[in-house]
Amino acid sequence: MKRIALFPGSFDPFTKGHEDIVLRGLQLFDEIYIAIGYNSQKDKRYFKIDFMIEKIQKTFSQYPQIKVITYSELTAELARKQKAKYLLRGLRNTTDFEYENSIAQVNRYLNNELESVFLITSPQFAAISSSIIREVHRYGGDVNSLLPYSL
Repeated sequence: MKRIALFPGSFDPFTKGHEDIVLRGLQLFDEIYIAIGYNSQKDKRYFKIDFMIEKIQKTFSQYPQIKVITYSELTAELARKQKAKYLLRGLRNTTDFEYENSIAQVNRYLNNELESVFLITSPQFAAISSSIIREVHRYGGDVNSLLPYSL
């Protein structure tokens, strides 16, 4: 049976830290779905979703076992539909753990076949966050060294 994982998030933008988690996840899973969550009724994204899909797909073009999808439903339900038994998540610090632990508990309640797998962020990426990148970019700073693609 294939080990399928979802890597859910807003990915606004998708960072080198995210890329690191996905590539390391390939050592554990046969397929990984990078699942970009969005609400079509509320477009508050900084980077357009189609732009991000294109950038992520290009980043992983050499990896047919990595797919990019979008969704606007409960993550636990998406996992069920995709036959994913695992959620892949990255942790930068204890604050991330507290947040992710609560979400993992709810996802497990909603789908008792779903296991959350946490990977500790590689040290060189621990300070990178999408919100920091958005803020730097908003004010004209160069963020390309923090992303696995060029803006």
